[in-house]
Amino acid sequence: MNELIIRLSAAECAELADLADATGSTPEEHAAAAVREHLRREREQVGAAAARLARQHAPLLKRLGA
Repeated sequence: MNELIIRLSAAECAELADLADATGSTPEEHAAAAVREHLRREREQVGAAAARLARQHAPLLKRLGA
């Protein structure tokens, strides 16, 4: 497993600890879930932009043999 160090303010760290305590999990679990969700949304946005560009440029891509 890879490790990543992130810096949080004292207030953010306390809020994350409170959330973890209230849900019976760990701050690390919440942070990892937040990162995964962010990556999923970014993948969707990039995929949608790529599909839109491919549609817009379909004739050119066809001529280029792509």
